[in-house]
Amino acid sequence: QVQFVESGGTLVQPGGSLRLSCAASGFRSEDYAVGWFRQAPGKEREGVSCISASDGSTYYADSVKGRFTISRDNAKNTVYLQMNSLKPEDTAVYYCAASLYPTLGDKPYDYWGQGTQVTVSS
Repeated sequence: QVQFVESGGTLVQPGGSLRLSCAASGFRSEDYAVGWFRQAPGKEREGVSCISASDGSTYYADSVKGRFTISRDNAKNTVYLQMNSLKPEDTAVYYCAASLYPTLGDKPYDYWGQGTQVTVSS
């Protein structure tokens, strides 16, 4: 089955850190740009970060710039999202997906995973 599997989401206090993992199954994620997206209850899905396949260029939404870092380990076929200085407004289900080119818009993406819940609360 061709898909991503996200993991690492949990309940964390404001100011805390988490690392999310996005493991590819059935294909080589290094051949694609990979994006992280999130969706909070009652809100539209938004692009958080993405990393290119060609040169590893990274892109971030303004809301997470300076706090989140995306990276990839091609040997493990996995992409990570390191999240620091977490805020309650970061609470959402986080998803990853693959695209032929890096963009924070979700339309070009495929191979969506089931998501992992991140809750930031005291």
